[in-house]
Amino acid sequence: MESQNHKMICAICLERYKDPCTIPCGHNFCHSCIKSHWDSGTSYYCPMCKEEYHTKPTLRKNVDLCELIEGAGSSGRSGVEGRAAGGEEGGDVELCHRHGKPLVLFCNQEKMTVCYECAVKQCDSHDKSMLDEERHNQELILQGKEKEIERLIEETERSFLNLSENISQADVTLQQTSKWVNAKFQSLLKSLAEKQEVTEHFLEEQRQSTITEAQERLSELEERARKLKENKEQVSALRELPDTELIKKSMLVTVPEYQHICTEVSPSLQERLSGVTEVLSKVSKLLHEDLERAVGTALGHDKQASPQDKRPVLAVVPSPAAPFAPGLREGLDSHRCSLTFDPRTANGHLSLSHGNTRAEHLSSGPREVPEDKARFDHTWQVLCCQGFSQGMHYWELEVSKPWAYVGVTYESIPRKEKGKRCMVGMNDLSWSLQLDERQLSACHGGRQEPVSGPPPPHCRIGVLLDCDAGTLTFYGPDQSRLHAFHCAFTHPLYPACWIGEGVSVSLCPPGT
Repeated sequence: MESQNHKMICAICLERYKDPCTIPCGHNFCHSCIKSHWDSGTSYYCPMCKEEYHTKPTLRKNVDLCELIEGAGSSGRSGVEGRAAGGEEGGDVELCHRHGKPLVLFCNQEKMTVCYECAVKQCDSHDKSMLDEERHNQELILQGKEKEIERLIEETERSFLNLSENISQADVTLQQTSKWVNAKFQSLLKSLAEKQEVTEHFLEEQRQSTITEAQERLSELEERARKLKENKEQVSALRELPDTELIKKSMLVTVPEYQHICTEVSPSLQERLSGVTEVLSKVSKLLHEDLERAVGTALGHDKQASPQDKRPVLAVVPSPAAPFAPGLREGLDSHRCSLTFDPRTANGHLSLSHGNTRAEHLSSGPREVPEDKARFDHTWQVLCCQGFSQGMHYWELEVSKPWAYVGVTYESIPRKEKGKRCMVGMNDLSWSLQLDERQLSACHGGRQEPVSGPPPPHCRIGVLLDCDAGTLTFYGPDQSRLHAFHCAFTHPLYPACWIGEGVSVSLCPPGT
């Protein structure tokens, strides 16, 4: 009702409209007031918005406003006058301290609320707007600030969740590494027990320091979220204030700025642990492979031992979760798994067929394939859909001729770069066996280690992945062990193949 009564007052005489009329800009005035205003000057403009007219506009009676004034009657007048006089109904009305009139306009130059008399006398040339319009504008600005704070809250909560998940993953990684170290130490001589204790203490220190530092960042994010929610509540509370106070205080509201808090948990964690794992891998390889080979040669097993003695061991490193099987073929078959190539990852030069179990490098050139973030754009490579993070898994591949790399990789292997860094085995994220016409090579981190014996022109390669023991073993067509990698695997591993031109690789189904 208050806003409606304000709209019944002429901005020139500051009284209730008498014979109100509307000018082209949309503002209303008493007929006699606007006529006198224009007759007394040399130009025609609106006293409210200052819009100028080249000729004197025709004044038209505002019929709706006339009816509204007549309907309001004396009650409207008494309401306005009562509020102006500070009567019983005027308790909530803000009055101009200069003129005692209701504050109904907002002066943009002075940044304050004014009455109609101020608007004509002190702020005649200033840009003004109705008070309810300015309140609406300020509420829109507050909504924008509130949304920005909400965005910061969501971002902080996402960072909180990401950091929490990464802390859990880092804890799992460190515990897996500790378990792997324990398994290695259990297979070594008792004289290494004190070294085991030292290493475990180092790992525990790393875990404690890493988690503690990350927990501090987590607490900081939690405190940030709490403060932002308090800021949001303070902003929401401003909407309950009177117009003038709301406008003043809303201009003082600022959206807090925070420095970015990293949600990664010790990015160099693997690099710091690699020194321990590499040394233990070399010691384990020395004991479980080189020593076994030396003992076998010394005893003359190649000529005198039984076929059972000549079979290679199933697992390079003992694994409590996967006990040794009595027969090699039977032991491997018990871990056979079904694989399929992932079409999303296949390079355009590779064609998949036979239910995505056969990949062939086309000599005719690349196919048109849809863009996909998982695809190898420049490397003749394809991954399998299946990934493994625990247990033992065995599969076999038929390679048509020796120009291929077969192995496993983490999902984070580069896919969009040019050069060898994307090839399986040519980076720190993958391990492979290279089949070349001249010889076989074991590849990891871009380093190649020759494997004795030339590859046959057409061969079947067996791959045994023991996630718990941290070994990847390759077998030849006669079940002879070609090479074994020793590593503390920290993420799921996906079978992968790099395939040379004119070569095809088929995933052998179980039982074949």
